[in-house]
Amino acid sequence: MSTLAIVVDKIGSAEVERPSAERLISGDPEFTTWNLEDRGGLYAGIWQSTPGKWRVQYDEWEYFSILEGHSVLTDAQGVETHLKAGDRMVLRPGFSGTWEVLETTVKDYVIRL
Repeated sequence: MSTLAIVVDKIGSAEVERPSAERLISGDPEFTTWNLEDRGGLYAGIWQSTPGKWRVQYDEWEYFSILEGHSVLTDAQGVETHLKAGDRMVLRPGFSGTWEVLETTVKDYVIRL
Protein backbone atom coordinates (compact mmCIF):
# COMPACT_ATOMS: atom_id res chain seq x y z
CA MET A 1 0.00 0.00 0.00
CA SER A 2 1.28 3.46 -0.85
CA THR A 3 2.05 5.92 1.94
CA LEU A 4 0.92 8.76 -0.31
CA ALA A 5 -2.74 9.76 -0.58
CA ILE A 6 -3.81 12.25 -3.22
CA VAL A 7 -6.63 14.48 -1.98
CA VAL A 8 -9.33 15.04 -4.56
CA ASP A 9 -12.46 16.99 -3.63
CA LYS A 10 -15.37 14.63 -2.86
CA ILE A 11 -13.76 11.43 -4.14
CA GLY A 12 -15.41 8.03 -3.85
CA SER A 13 -18.72 7.08 -2.34
CA ALA A 14 -20.30 9.29 0.27
CA GLU A 15 -21.81 8.49 3.65
CA VAL A 16 -25.00 10.39 4.48
CA GLU A 17 -26.15 10.93 8.08
CA ARG A 18 -28.14 13.27 10.29
CA PRO A 19 -27.55 14.28 13.91
CA SER A 20 -29.26 12.08 16.48
CA ALA A 21 -32.63 13.31 17.78
CA GLU A 22 -31.18 14.07 21.23
CA ARG A 23 -28.52 16.37 19.71
CA LEU A 24 -30.76 18.13 17.16
CA ILE A 25 -31.82 21.68 18.10
CA SER A 26 -33.34 22.99 14.87
CA GLY A 27 -33.72 22.31 11.18
CA ASP A 28 -33.08 19.04 9.40
CA PRO A 29 -29.35 19.05 8.65
CA GLU A 30 -27.95 16.33 6.44
CA PHE A 31 -24.25 15.43 6.68
CA THR A 32 -22.43 14.03 3.66
CA THR A 33 -18.92 12.70 4.23
CA TRP A 34 -16.33 11.60 1.70
CA ASN A 35 -13.69 9.66 3.65
CA LEU A 36 -10.14 9.76 2.31
CA GLU A 37 -8.40 8.13 5.28
CA ASP A 38 -9.83 5.84 7.96
CA ARG A 39 -7.29 3.79 9.90
CA GLY A 40 -5.57 3.56 13.22
CA GLY A 41 -7.57 6.33 14.87
CA LEU A 42 -6.86 8.81 12.06
CA TYR A 43 -9.65 10.08 9.83
CA ALA A 44 -9.51 12.60 7.01
CA GLY A 45 -11.89 13.71 4.30
CA ILE A 46 -14.46 16.18 3.11
CA TRP A 47 -17.65 16.90 5.09
CA GLN A 48 -20.72 18.83 3.99
CA SER A 49 -23.81 19.85 5.96
CA THR A 50 -27.06 21.49 5.00
CA PRO A 51 -28.58 24.13 7.35
CA GLY A 52 -29.58 23.26 10.90
CA LYS A 53 -28.28 23.36 14.48
CA TRP A 54 -27.16 20.57 16.83
CA ARG A 55 -25.16 19.94 20.00
CA VAL A 56 -21.53 18.79 19.68
CA GLN A 57 -19.15 17.09 22.11
CA TYR A 58 -15.58 16.37 21.02
CA ASP A 59 -13.61 13.48 22.53
CA GLU A 60 -10.98 13.72 19.78
CA TRP A 61 -8.74 16.31 18.12
CA GLU A 62 -10.00 17.81 14.87
CA TYR A 63 -8.35 20.23 12.48
CA PHE A 64 -10.51 21.60 9.69
CA SER A 65 -10.60 24.22 6.98
CA ILE A 66 -13.88 25.69 5.73
CA LEU A 67 -14.09 25.48 1.95
CA GLU A 68 -17.63 26.85 1.40
CA GLY A 69 -20.59 28.18 3.33
CA HIS A 70 -21.24 29.83 6.69
CA SER A 71 -21.50 28.13 10.08
CA VAL A 72 -21.47 29.30 13.69
CA LEU A 73 -19.66 27.26 16.32
CA THR A 74 -20.70 28.23 19.86
CA ASP A 75 -18.82 26.97 22.92
CA ALA A 76 -20.37 25.98 26.26
CA GLN A 77 -19.82 29.54 27.57
CA GLY A 78 -21.82 31.02 24.69
CA VAL A 79 -18.88 32.43 22.71
CA GLU A 80 -19.74 32.35 18.99
CA THR A 81 -17.21 31.80 16.21
CA HIS A 82 -18.43 32.46 12.67
CA LEU A 83 -16.80 30.17 10.13
CA LYS A 84 -16.56 30.99 6.43
CA ALA A 85 -14.41 29.91 3.48
CA GLY A 86 -10.72 30.13 4.34
CA ASP A 87 -11.20 29.82 8.12
CA ARG A 88 -9.23 27.08 9.90
CA MET A 89 -9.66 25.73 13.40
CA VAL A 90 -8.44 23.10 15.83
CA LEU A 91 -11.01 21.60 18.22
CA ARG A 92 -9.50 19.84 21.21
CA PRO A 93 -10.94 16.95 23.22
CA GLY A 94 -13.47 18.24 25.73
CA PHE A 95 -14.95 20.96 23.50
CA SER A 96 -18.72 21.11 23.78
CA GLY A 97 -21.29 23.49 22.43
CA THR A 98 -23.37 23.82 19.27
CA TRP A 99 -22.72 23.81 15.54
CA GLU A 100 -25.15 25.80 13.40
CA VAL A 101 -25.01 25.75 9.62
CA LEU A 102 -26.50 28.97 8.21
CA GLU A 103 -25.46 28.27 4.59
CA THR A 104 -24.54 24.78 3.38
CA THR A 105 -21.00 24.30 4.65
CA VAL A 106 -18.16 22.20 3.24
CA LYS A 107 -14.96 21.53 5.19
CA ASP A 108 -11.94 19.32 4.84
CA TYR A 109 -10.88 17.71 8.09
CA VAL A 110 -8.38 15.56 9.93
CA ILE A 111 -9.48 13.82 13.14
CA ARG A 112 -7.18 12.00 15.54
CA LEU A 113 -8.55 9.87 18.36
